Amino acid sequence: PAGSMALAASLLPPLLLLLLGRPGLGAPGQGAGTWSRFARLPYPQDQLFLHDTFPDGFLWGAGSAAYQTEGGWRQGGKGASVWDTFAHRPATPPGAAPPGPVGGDVASDSYNNLFRDVEGLRRLGVSHYRFSLSWARLLPNGTAPPNPAGLAHYGRLLARLRELGVEPVVTLYHWDLPQALQDAFGGWASPVLPRLFRDYAELCFRHFGGQVRYWLTMDNPYVVAWHGYGTGRLPPGVRGGPRLGYLAAHHLLQAHAKVWHLYNDHFRPAQRGKVSIALSSHWIKPQHMTEKNIKECQKSLDFVLGWFAKPIFIDGDYPESMRSNLSSLLPEFSEAEKKYIKGTADFFALSFGATLSFQLLDSHMKFQQLESISLRQLLYWINSEYNNPQIFIVENSWFVSGTTKKDDAKYIYYLKKFIMETLKAIRYDGVNVFGYTVWSLLDGFEWHRGYSIRRGLFYVDFQSYDKKLIPKSSVLFYQKLIEKNGFPPLPENQPIEGLFPCGFAWGIVDNYIQVDTTPAQFVDPSVYVWDVHHSKKLIKVDGVYASKRKHHCVDFAAIRLQISLLQEMHVTHFHFSLKWSLILPLGNLSLINHTLVHYYQCFASELLRVNITPVVALWQPMIENQELPVSLAKYGAWENTETVQAFVEYARFCFTSLGDHVKFWITMNEPSVKNLTYTAGHNLLKAHAKVWHLYDKEFRRSQKGKISIALQADWVEPACPFSRNDQEVADRILEFDIGWLAEPIFGNGDYPEVMRAWLHRINGVDLYNFHLPYFSEDEKKLIQGSFDFFALSHYTTTLVGSEKEDAVKYDHFLEVQMINDITWLHSPSRAAVVPWGLRKLLTWVKSKYGDVPVYVMANGIDDGQNMVHDKLRVYYIQNYINEALKAYTLDDVNLQGYFVYSFNDKTAPKYGLYSYVANQYEPKPSLNHYREIIDNNGFPGPETPELLCPEEVALCPECHFFRKRKSLLAFISFIFVAFIVTILFITYYSKRVERRYK
Repeated sequence: PAGSMALAASLLPPLLLLLLGRPGLGAPGQGAGTWSRFARLPYPQDQLFLHDTFPDGFLWGAGSAAYQTEGGWRQGGKGASVWDTFAHRPATPPGAAPPGPVGGDVASDSYNNLFRDVEGLRRLGVSHYRFSLSWARLLPNGTAPPNPAGLAHYGRLLARLRELGVEPVVTLYHWDLPQALQDAFGGWASPVLPRLFRDYAELCFRHFGGQVRYWLTMDNPYVVAWHGYGTGRLPPGVRGGPRLGYLAAHHLLQAHAKVWHLYNDHFRPAQRGKVSIALSSHWIKPQHMTEKNIKECQKSLDFVLGWFAKPIFIDGDYPESMRSNLSSLLPEFSEAEKKYIKGTADFFALSFGATLSFQLLDSHMKFQQLESISLRQLLYWINSEYNNPQIFIVENSWFVSGTTKKDDAKYIYYLKKFIMETLKAIRYDGVNVFGYTVWSLLDGFEWHRGYSIRRGLFYVDFQSYDKKLIPKSSVLFYQKLIEKNGFPPLPENQPIEGLFPCGFAWGIVDNYIQVDTTPAQFVDPSVYVWDVHHSKKLIKVDGVYASKRKHHCVDFAAIRLQISLLQEMHVTHFHFSLKWSLILPLGNLSLINHTLVHYYQCFASELLRVNITPVVALWQPMIENQELPVSLAKYGAWENTETVQAFVEYARFCFTSLGDHVKFWITMNEPSVKNLTYTAGHNLLKAHAKVWHLYDKEFRRSQKGKISIALQADWVEPACPFSRNDQEVADRILEFDIGWLAEPIFGNGDYPEVMRAWLHRINGVDLYNFHLPYFSEDEKKLIQGSFDFFALSHYTTTLVGSEKEDAVKYDHFLEVQMINDITWLHSPSRAAVVPWGLRKLLTWVKSKYGDVPVYVMANGIDDGQNMVHDKLRVYYIQNYINEALKAYTLDDVNLQGYFVYSFNDKTAPKYGLYSYVANQYEPKPSLNHYREIIDNNGFPGPETPELLCPEEVALCPECHFFRKRKSLLAFISFIFVAFIVTILFITYYSKRVERRYK
């Protein structure tokens, strides 16, 4: 049954593991299976958000790097680093935003605010803190003697961390090589550096090793080697080309191995710590799922991550793809060096995010494939490629604009995505991840991008003197996530069982029905003969005609087909709009399209004949002339008050012509507030109200129908749920998008006060001059209460924020930033699938407008015209209807109907439950699923009480006549059968008597 779908989805991941298998022991090249594996995972279930927790003991932390945050570049005896020199060059680093602070001279001033930073860690509740030691602060010249002030500084930090119970994860080298070593030896281009690095590491192990269990020798050697010594984009800025870049990497690997062996041989027995190297990587996906493109993706990862990971984790040598492609450019390790480098990591320390991805990845290393940010697939690839190592994510996050202050919604949703993907890698894919580190604890100097972006959980005003840490919204997000150890299932996230009420309207929508007034062949009065001997065709006999018969609705073949398709759905209601521009082409009664009106009459009567209630909208705006008669569209459309009266006369005509068949009217369907001026909206409201009162006074008593307006109502959610500013923005958008037309009708008869106040505020700015008209007291009385129900169309949910982050998605008029939660499912057109948004909307309507009857008049999503995306529609329908059931059963919303959008792909391409190909309609799987829900009247479970509904009275007059006279019909049938039997007996015996006499 439909109600079991959610349960099946929840059981899917363990089943996947059985079917697809967890990765076994890896080997070079085995990661190539990653792309095909993830392409086979079931859609959309595998992309759903995973509500689960991390394993017990999982490590949660935050990180920082010395040069990015410490400042104090001339304090405490610190020596210059290559970054100090690079930042003080006359040319501004690319991407930086002058004027402003110079490099990391001051940055976040962590050197002078050690306890401030640690207090931030305490507030977060992290288990570990990753930070780096400044080589130039401990050894100002890069070699002995050490700097006592530097040793004391890091000693204080480690002591304070120990007091708080926060585990230090210490990086020996995070890009800030002492300038003295660059000047004396040429930096990492020199074979001397590995020995000097070992000496520096020994100093650190001796002074701090008793307090440190996790050591990282260096961070992101790819960036240091390639951009420091190859391209020269980063310090020390040496443009030595590929050969020097590969040589520097060679020395970095040797240096790392020396330090690991130093610790392993001399410090591990006493200190019992672990040592690794922080390797950074991107993710890449094939342009097409071909073997060739997958090989290029594998090569891309080999050239960036495998360059360092394979020598350390596999066999001490570079990937084969590098060896075969680079020839003599790539240095060689001796057999002894290979053995020395192999296995020099106690865990796999991974850095992934905004430092490398889409920034410092050399374009040639993409090999014409597509860069992506799928952390989960990268984790699986590492697991497959490098023998299932223990993985510690030591740097991960994204960034926000440098102007963003407290409400960093974009940062939150990237963080949410990365952490959720890590959880999926653990739970679904069997990857051994034991810790996660957000980058970074606080805002700082962001390398080649300077201060143009921010990556901290805590905001720092770099222009201020005291550099206070101000918690951003992401602090609250991460804090709560750590407390819960992930994303535990919540009751509101679980599907419920239950039934909708008796008489619930189950419907389908078609913007405009297919109109074909061509009569069927059997209404032709001509006489034909069949030429069976020669042409084998029908030949018309001239001048001979059969007697004419009256036209019947069944003569329209198009109607018969559409009705049969609707019957197959088992819907009780069908919603469509009339075409005002075609019914009254001149906008008045001087010219009426009687053929079209007759077609609509037939369509409605045929619907009733099969017990489907027609729900008819008088007007729905479309692109061309807003679907108004041309004469009205030319002269101001809804800006012109004459359109109001024309709409009233048009409505009167429709009520008169169709009212005997239509008992469920919509005055206006989804008037788009995005394209509506305030004057047009003013007139539109008056037109709706006048038509409602017209029906109420002149037609309701005889036709016994109901009438209202249908508004588009997508939900708007504050991007930062903890932010008062974002909540105010969300409330403002709801009033402008829904309340503008809803408040006068369903509320107090006037526009929302929020609208008036906002427009009054911005009208003071020269850039704007918007006038929201006023209603007279009589007009307020006319409009207020002009409804029989609240009809809404709902498709998706939008996140909004108060801080300007992306100019393309920022609305200057309403001062709102549109935000995307990248963990949400999205349709091919990028519409977000957010089922809980419907429930929030329905409860909002109830809280605003009381216990009004509510109909969800349209709810649907597009597909890519293939069965894969129709699976998304199945999920969409299932879960949106389940959220509607929650609103009805748990929130007491007076919900009386639900309509799926839309009927078929011919009239609404990509949205239909029927596909339309080669003049044929074919039901999609989503149609069958919707029909099952209709047949069950919801989601019944084993303990759901049976709902006994009284038999519904047929809606068509003919059906009503016969149902009321069942006894009479039975008696007439009996007399008729008896008469036939009597005739048969008389005939039979008459013939017997006749034969006897003969």
